[in-house]
Amino acid sequence: MIIAGAGAAGLLAAARSAEQGRSTLLLEKNRKPGVKILMSGGTRCNLTHATDNRGIVEAFGPPGRFLHSALAALSVDETVALFEAEGVATKVEETGKIFPVSNKAVDVLNALLRRLTRSGATLALGEPLLDLERREQGFVVSTSSRTLTARRLILTPGGKSYPGSGTTGDGYDFAARFGHTLVPPRPALVPVTVAAPWVADLRGITLPDVTVRVLTEAERVLASRRGSLLFAHFGLSGPVILDVSRVVSGHPQPQALVLEVDVLPADKEPELDESLRRESAASGRKQLAVVLSDRLPRRLCETLLVLAELPVDRKAAALSRAERTRLVQTIKHLRLSITGTLGFGKAEVTAGGVALEEVDSRTMRSKLVPELFIAGELLDLDGPIGGYNFQAAFSTGWLAGEMASRELQ
Repeated sequence: MIIAGAGAAGLLAAARSAEQGRSTLLLEKNRKPGVKILMSGGTRCNLTHATDNRGIVEAFGPPGRFLHSALAALSVDETVALFEAEGVATKVEETGKIFPVSNKAVDVLNALLRRLTRSGATLALGEPLLDLERREQGFVVSTSSRTLTARRLILTPGGKSYPGSGTTGDGYDFAARFGHTLVPPRPALVPVTVAAPWVADLRGITLPDVTVRVLTEAERVLASRRGSLLFAHFGLSGPVILDVSRVVSGHPQPQALVLEVDVLPADKEPELDESLRRESAASGRKQLAVVLSDRLPRRLCETLLVLAELPVDRKAAALSRAERTRLVQTIKHLRLSITGTLGFGKAEVTAGGVALEEVDSRTMRSKLVPELFIAGELLDLDGPIGGYNFQAAFSTGWLAGEMASRELQ
């Protein structure tokens, strides 16, 4: 058994294959395995999400149905138990994200490597898969240093996100060579760039609770999320932005899209209007920006006043009804023209990949090439931020390793 790609899916696929008694070789192009694991979650590695199998499936939308069998083979609870058994204590954060208590991604990787070593699988580092031929009894695999044969092959090389970690889309060429349809890969969970110069002046400011919507020119809502937002020099980031980014990168004309932000989603417009009226009446000669800063960062308050065509030093008591209406509209419907995303270089995952209908979800086996199994990010399967994508990689890798080994018995 040969497995190509020692990331989240490949490490578990190899360990599971070897545990079934199969001679297993795991090839990795980098000099170190699991590079992307080490980079993930700000080097903390959000390894899964505190939900049940149904919650994982639903998070991926309609394509999530593909994960039923994989999650039955390795559930969220079983994934957590796997790491706990390797000495990695975990914690559930307020958002539902599950991290190692140590906040160290290296602990997650080391746990996978301990499992791999104990399984008896062989890990070959710095040995990329360069060529692949299908033969009657399996595959001829050419690497940078040798030619190998294998009856079964599992492809787990990842997608194209974070190419600096080695995920440069190599697996797509091999999958296409065997006739697989590729849904065009595009960045997902990636920061969004905007045409609003004032955003750069707010860089570093985080809003813990906003609602964002991506709108077309015809005002059709393509995506909507509520969560935390971060202003950056290039545009916007933070979980809520990353979660809507896939519709931006997947749109033929992202420059035609608009990002609408509600910076105070807990307040309905009439309630906010009345609140501003009362506060304006009660605040006398206090500047309106100071009044608003009880709810929002001061720099943002001043920016909102400018966007609402109000003087930054406007006194609260002087606010007219028309001005109050403009300010409420700006706060609840702050609009920014989108220019695109930061691309694969800053994307946490890849949307697109091998078409799901061409892979048997019960086994991860290719429906076109019986000796080929595909798992992880190479598949056209991407979920929201929060550990969902790692869970999909772990579960599909585990199932592929188990079922490919059974095929050899």
